[in-house]
Amino acid sequence: MDIVIDPVILRENPESVRRSQESRGASVSVVDDAIVADEARRATIGFFENLRAEQNAFGKTVATAATHDKPALVARAQELAARVKIAQQAAVDAEAEFARIVGSIANPIIDGVPAGGEDNFAVLREVGEKVIFDFEPRDHAELGELLGAIDIARGVKVSGSRFYFLRGVGARLELALMNLALDRALAAGFIPLITPTLVRPEIMAGTGFLGEHADDIYYLPADELYLTGTSEVALAGYHSDEIIDVSAGPIRYAGWSTCYRREAGSAGKDNRGILRVHQFNKLEMFSYVLPEEAETEHDRLVAWQESMIQACELAYRVIDVAAGDLGSSAARKFDIEAWVPTQGAYRELTSSSNCTTYQARRLDIRYRTNSGKTSPVATLNGTLATTRWLVAILETHQQVDGSVIVPAALRPYLGGLEHFEPVA
Repeated sequence: MDIVIDPVILRENPESVRRSQESRGASVSVVDDAIVADEARRATIGFFENLRAEQNAFGKTVATAATHDKPALVARAQELAARVKIAQQAAVDAEAEFARIVGSIANPIIDGVPAGGEDNFAVLREVGEKVIFDFEPRDHAELGELLGAIDIARGVKVSGSRFYFLRGVGARLELALMNLALDRALAAGFIPLITPTLVRPEIMAGTGFLGEHADDIYYLPADELYLTGTSEVALAGYHSDEIIDVSAGPIRYAGWSTCYRREAGSAGKDNRGILRVHQFNKLEMFSYVLPEEAETEHDRLVAWQESMIQACELAYRVIDVAAGDLGSSAARKFDIEAWVPTQGAYRELTSSSNCTTYQARRLDIRYRTNSGKTSPVATLNGTLATTRWLVAILETHQQVDGSVIVPAALRPYLGGLEHFEPVA
């Protein structure tokens, strides 16, 4: 059975779980239902185990009994065996009922996470100056066409809406961005992985993606496989059903993959350009850490993300995402949003989530404590580069003639190219 939140917290501090559910705008009464189910589960298991112990002890009595006493004792043993079987099934049913109820409780949020929905985030800081043009700026779709960098029309022709081709300097820019991110991840001690983009249902469910956002996931029923919307899924599954050693510090992976999202809930949103698409590339950081080190690791992930965005010379802000806008697995999420000039708004470029032990409990990823027992690790994830960044880079660094200045940090990955020029 996958107990997705710490049962000790549920028993000893249920009020914190109730507050978390309330902050998320989720059911609070389900916490009380889970407590009742947990009590019933433990009582049923206790009764079964006591009855089984009685059965084992009685079995020894039967084995040493006199021959003339055995028929009655065997009949009694058979009656006891039947009762044990019934008690065992009751325990299995109680376990399943508890798992069903507790499975609907999202990861308890960390103290300080803002309550509310999508618009109730807290701005932690704004960094950099928003670019001001003395000309009418072009949006990234127009720039992409002018530079021969993005071909949306042919993407739609070949694959349908929200698809595109990156070509010429557009393709080179994405690869440059991804390679810059990879080099920075390597310098920070991340192990690079090119991950599968098709995963089994138990891995997708284990990471918490088959809840309220399941409609955004592509599913191949003939193969019983899901297309991943982030390499976080495969990276979380990498150590499923394992005991790992995090005593010397976090185990960190950088997963490079193509990602797929149906964007089922975004009809009519961001239809122009490549801000919200069905397919994109991403380099994802993923950390396995001791639970007590998770918040410190979260800050590290955000710092690496900020460093990347600063290297791309973008103005941005960091927000603490409100509880109601968190996925079920995240106890806290920081988003970094870059300024997109033609929209006059900040738009998300990265997310970084602290999932505490929620995913590890579902996927059975543990570490060995000093006492020799095992306990769930904490998992965290954060984007280090993705296709969407091209939107902010192109728009921020555009010139009046439609050319784009290449940020200095990316030039070595583009053969020293300093400008993208409009094509004839």
